[in-house]
Parts: sequence; structure tokens; C-alpha cells
Amino acid sequence: MTDWTSHTTRAQQWFESLRDQICAEFEAIERESGSDASFEYRPWTREEEGNADPGGGVQGLMKGKVFEKVGVNVSTVRGSFSKEFAASINGASEDNPGFSATGISLVAHMANPHVPAVHMNTRFLTTQAAWFGGGADLNPPIPYDEDTEEFHAAFRAACAGHNPTYYDRFKKWADDYFFIPHRGVHRGVGGIFYDHLECDAAAAWDRNFAFTQDVGRAFLDVFPRLVRRRMGMDFNEAEKRQQLEWRGRYAEFNLVYDRGTLFGLKTGGNIDAILMSLPPEAVWS
Repeated sequence: MTDWTSHTTRAQQWFESLRDQICAEFEAIERESGSDASFEYRPWTREEEGNADPGGGVQGLMKGKVFEKVGVNVSTVRGSFSKEFAASINGASEDNPGFSATGISLVAHMANPHVPAVHMNTRFLTTQAAWFGGGADLNPPIPYDEDTEEFHAAFRAACAGHNPTYYDRFKKWADDYFFIPHRGVHRGVGGIFYDHLECDAAAAWDRNFAFTQDVGRAFLDVFPRLVRRRMGMDFNEAEKRQQLEWRGRYAEFNLVYDRGTLFGLKTGGNIDAILMSLPPEAVWS
């Protein structure tokens, strides 16, 4: 079986580099708005009984004039799943519960309801198998067709550079995944979602890592443009109320259906970092 330790380190280094680039861009947007808000970084260490090297991560959090609340987290953890949870994970079992995982996770909730909220994450996991997953999806309380098309175009281009089938497949996966069954509505206007890009050999790892990097670059290119386009728009009380009601739907999805939330809580992750995806304020009418 391949030892993926050095590959995990390479992926971790990329995720940390992407975090630094994203946070710098978001802070630049705050400067443009006249705010001096910046990210606060909070390192944390995972705990697992009998594990001398369980890993941990860094939670980055900023509350500003444009970004009402944005979290950008990078974590790298290793250990063993519980027997019950191992059975639900690709390549793990009760007899082989070991795993490692590294990834970046980002959620931004915006002050202006005309600016779309967004989610992005990419990750590399190993059990008896090894694979990449991730994606990004746009979550506007007040959708604009122009923004939706530009967001999708960025990821369509990122996918096209690697596999002509990726965009259609991963867009559909996002549409199916980011859906709230008990409401019968989608969480937002979609994007791409992918998982289990298997790395059965070094060449496959290189290929899937290159794609995952391009997903991160596409996000860094497109989302700040959308923020700058909308952040100066006026809004009224009704539009703010629409945003707060929409945030309630977002919270429902993340607490009931989101895989990342479940994975983090089941593997002894930092609870505050895991739940940073929740909005700072929401209403249920």
C-alpha cells in the first residue's frame, strides 16, 4: 500500500498557501471599504486517546464591514475513526479505522444582502484508499443572473482544463447535494461538488491535486470580483430581512445534512471551527 504521508504534506502546504492568498484578498476588500478588519488566527490541537500525533489546525476568522463573518480554516488530522463511523467512510472499516485528512474550508456571510454568501472547501483524505474532494457553491440571498453565470463560468473553465466531463458531472452533484429536502429548495445557485477522486497511483495523485489546485485558483479569481461588484449597493429593511430568512435555510442545511460538519464532529475536530459555517444572525419566520 502506498505511503501517502509526503503527499498529505504537499496538499497541506497548498491549502495553507491558498488560505493566505484568500485572506489577503478579503482583507484588501475590507481596506477598500474603509475598514481595518483583519483575520484573527486561532491554532488548535486535536485530542485522541492513545494518539501521540493527532494533528490539528488553524481557524481564521474575520468580522468586518463587508464580510460580516468569514471563516477560513485549514486542518490536518490523523488517527482512527470510531468503529461505528468507520463503516461509513471510503476505504475504512472496523478492522482498519485509520485515517488522515487535510483540507481548507471557507464560509463567508456578507453584511450587504446584495453580496452573495459563499462556501468553498477542498481536501485530501487517506484510509486504505486515498482521494481528493471539494468544490464551491454560491449562496446569494438576492440572486443576480450575471453573478451566477460568472461564478459557474470560472469553475467550468477550471474543469475543462482537466476533463471535459467534470463540469457537468460536478455541477449536477452540487445541485443534488446542496438541496434541503424538508424545504424542497436548493441552498443557493450551485457551483461544483466532487468527492472520491481516487489516487490509486502517484500519477493519479498528481492529476487530481492539479485539478484541486485549479478549483482553489478559480475561487480566488471569481469571488472577490463578485464582492466588489455588489458591496457598495444600497439595501433596505425588506432586503435585509430576506437575507436573514435565507440564512436560516443555510443553517438548517449545515446542521442537518452537511457531510463536512458531521465528519468534523465525528473525528474530534475543533467545534468552533466546524460551526464557523453558521451565520452570525438569522431569523425564522
